[in-house]
Amino acid sequence: MMNDDFYVTGVSTMDQVVIEEKFAHEKTTQEHMADYLESIKAIEDCIKPYQEQKRDLKTEYVENGWLSKEEISLAVKAYRLVKNNLDELDELLDMVDQLRGKV
Repeated sequence: MMNDDFYVTGVSTMDQVVIEEKFAHEKTTQEHMADYLESIKAIEDCIKPYQEQKRDLKTEYVENGWLSKEEISLAVKAYRLVKNNLDELDELLDMVDQLRGKV
């Protein structure tokens, strides 16, 4: 038989510590917020090296004269536009054509 009790030692007496885990529906809003923020921090900690790598890549392209900062910015904007709004791209191009003569 396995003993699931946890004990803390190093104090003058041995006290039993009860570990309680609540079900998601039993948690308070504050507890859900704390869990959410803990998860966000873990994700951001994982992303940080990639953000640094992305900055280093941009620096490399600028320093080697392959692209200017403006060219990189334009390429990234175009990439995000296509990636996120592929269905709306035709509408955007039509709008640009309509505005060319007016602006």
